[in-house]
Amino acid sequence: MMDARFPDRLRLPLAFEPAGLAADMANFSQGAWIAHFVTQNYDGDWSVIALRGPAGATHPVQMIYSDPSRSDYEDTPMLAGSPYFRQVLAAFACPLQAVRLMRLAPGSTIKEHHDNDLSFEQGMVRIHIPVVTNTEVDFRLNGTRVAMPAGSCWYLRLSDPHSVANRGVSERVHLVIDAAVNDWVTALFERAAAAAGGRAA
Repeated sequence: MMDARFPDRLRLPLAFEPAGLAADMANFSQGAWIAHFVTQNYDGDWSVIALRGPAGATHPVQMIYSDPSRSDYEDTPMLAGSPYFRQVLAAFACPLQAVRLMRLAPGSTIKEHHDNDLSFEQGMVRIHIPVVTNTEVDFRLNGTRVAMPAGSCWYLRLSDPHSVANRGVSERVHLVIDAAVNDWVTALFERAAAAAGGRAA
């Protein structure tokens, strides 16, 4: 790993309304959720809805794939009927690539793994915004827990080892945004790091 400019986690100075997030999510039918295709990475039920996906993709599995070789992403039909999610995405003054809702059902786990090319230093960041969650969700990054309340906004350096266990009785859904680093992202991260005293939150 190259020298990191920022900690492995940063709570960003953005906040969104949990009720608005949950209301948009509630508009989707159960059938809209697609099982995550990397089945070796999880036990239980981990499913996805694509709000932005690779341009021209029409098959649901293609739409939920965050392809590191692609830079041409476009909104999916799922985003059209989601006014608050569109408002959230408009708050990000940077190029957005894949945007997905990712749901982890109660009793399900995502095994420890790392995602290639997902760090500020490599030019692509993954932002997590919890839509609905519970206090028994155990998200671990580099072995240390990250507690993320609904509506908060986080950068997580997911090129590092991470895992998730939902030990609660309700589902956990995050809005997950892949964004290209630009001057706006850099300034946002610098503000967050300064607020955290340069340390992980």
